[in-house]
Amino acid sequence: MLDGYIRVAAATPSIRVADCAHNAEQILSLIKKAARENIRLLCLPELCITGYTCGDLFLQDTLLESARKALNMLVKESADDHALAVVGLPLAHGGKLFNVAAVFCGGRILGFVPKTHIPNYSEFYELRHFAPACSDVKTIHFNGQNIPFGTKLIFCCNDLPEFSLAVEICEDLWTPCPPSTQHAMAGATVIANLSASDETVGKAAYRRMLVAGQSARLLCGYVYADAGHGESSTDMVFAGHNLICENGAVLKESPPFGDGWVETEIDLKALAHDRRRTNTFQARADDYVTISFSLDTKCESLSRFIDPAPFVPSNEQEKDARCEEILNIQASGLAKRLQHTACKTVVLGISGGLDSCLALLVAERAFAKLGISLSGILAVTMPCFGTSKRTRSNALKLCEALGVSCREIDVSDSVMLHLREIGHPEEKRDVVYENAQARVRTLVLMDLANQYDGIVIGTGDLSELALGWATYNGDHMSMYAVNAGVPKTLVRHIVRHVADTCGDDTLAAVLSDILDTPVSPELLPPREGEISQRTEELIGPYELHDFFLYHVVRWGRRPTAIFELACIAFDGAYAADEILKWLKVYYRRFFAQQFKRSCLPDGPKIGSVTLSPRGDWRMPSDAVCDMWLAELEEISTGGIWE
Repeated sequence: MLDGYIRVAAATPSIRVADCAHNAEQILSLIKKAARENIRLLCLPELCITGYTCGDLFLQDTLLESARKALNMLVKESADDHALAVVGLPLAHGGKLFNVAAVFCGGRILGFVPKTHIPNYSEFYELRHFAPACSDVKTIHFNGQNIPFGTKLIFCCNDLPEFSLAVEICEDLWTPCPPSTQHAMAGATVIANLSASDETVGKAAYRRMLVAGQSARLLCGYVYADAGHGESSTDMVFAGHNLICENGAVLKESPPFGDGWVETEIDLKALAHDRRRTNTFQARADDYVTISFSLDTKCESLSRFIDPAPFVPSNEQEKDARCEEILNIQASGLAKRLQHTACKTVVLGISGGLDSCLALLVAERAFAKLGISLSGILAVTMPCFGTSKRTRSNALKLCEALGVSCREIDVSDSVMLHLREIGHPEEKRDVVYENAQARVRTLVLMDLANQYDGIVIGTGDLSELALGWATYNGDHMSMYAVNAGVPKTLVRHIVRHVADTCGDDTLAAVLSDILDTPVSPELLPPREGEISQRTEELIGPYELHDFFLYHVVRWGRRPTAIFELACIAFDGAYAADEILKWLKVYYRRFFAQQFKRSCLPDGPKIGSVTLSPRGDWRMPSDAVCDMWLAELEEISTGGIWE
């Protein structure tokens, strides 16, 4: 079972103006459809029981009484449908008429929420008929039931505490201070908006931006249901443009003038996590009334897309823009460091692999920003026992294509001397043998930086930091780490972006070959001239580890939830047992290698996931991962696994 997801829908019934019985039947059919599809929240448009465009008919007792009967029928006939429904109608109370949302579930009306802001401009003249909501919550008597009436109502699910619903109506969202802002601060994680927003040129884009933006500001799910077919077209046309947004993202929308049905799942656990970590999101529940209800919230499957590459945009245009933005962030950070230190030289190790390639491209861009000669970039290739002809050749070709300074320093003799000095047999190819090479290379770079009055640029990426795939005080260390915020899956796309846009056939060719080279530390001798070590065979596929990293650090998800999501995202690519194996590896390494992250060099933050000990990630180096691994062991012994 997928923990914390709830399936929601927004729907536009095909109505007839002022025909409440007909409209109720249409609404009931949508509620039944929602129940069949295991939807737990269904939001319908403003005044949909009567139609929004009734005009002065709203003042007719016949219409109002018919609307009451229609609502009673809906509540009664949907009693066994296990869905929370939110439906709009006119309701007379205390000598005034209100535009309200009725919230009902399990054969019971939970509350009436009146519209706060009543528009009376341009094509709207609602003040002619409706009164604005009063500030306090009252109890009204409706068909033998005492029902809360007011804007400050929060509907809380007993079975899923993270599911708390509040309601606003159409114009409420378009005002400077929407009621949903206070609703969210009072604890609402989902906002339902019942709307009758007429369609004009350009309005759909603005509406989309408005709903998505409000969901981002409030760290909430936002379900927006719009009026559509059947409303009077005397002066306006309605398009049924329904939207479901979550924390700034448009999850689903129905196209204007489409069928008006849209459904997906809202990730309530993720929203709760973001609210906990965002300390400027201040809770305040002044005068709010909480109404509890029970609902089967089990979610057995997801219809929403689970991205297997959460760091990489799927849209090519967006991907190119993202790559360019990241390069500018990296280069600007390095340029500032060079300005501050008055350095006109940088030194970096160039291996012929992706990470050092990206670091060199960033250095070139930073020097261009500062107007400094590229001769001040000293790229050093340091072949040793594991260096292959391919990577060595690509390193030299890359430097030549970029026009930077290059030195080749074979460190084999230095490493062998060091191994003899500490009494380590040459034939013993263990971690000492491997790490000695990384540390000697770092020593060379540091001393060259002193020699040329420059700084060493680090090349390691975010994924390697998460897994601790770096030699402590070897490639782990530098004066400025330009790739520290870039995950491995994104490094590849940035390099590809440069290859595709550089306009230099020679540079593009060498970048393409680097992209085709297996990821390797090259610390063990090649076999028949080919790379003998392949990183992903040792620690697991980076596409899996980046997926794990994103969901662990960005959303704080439980191991079982990450496993379930990974099985969905990588269905057909990896078997469940393989995902479980590498997820265990991820947790073991992530916890055990924190000590390396506790003393990282400076480097620019790139995205929402970063592991800098001075920024977003503070973790003790001696924390244990037993609870996380124990949860994964439960998968192997039953439950989800079966």
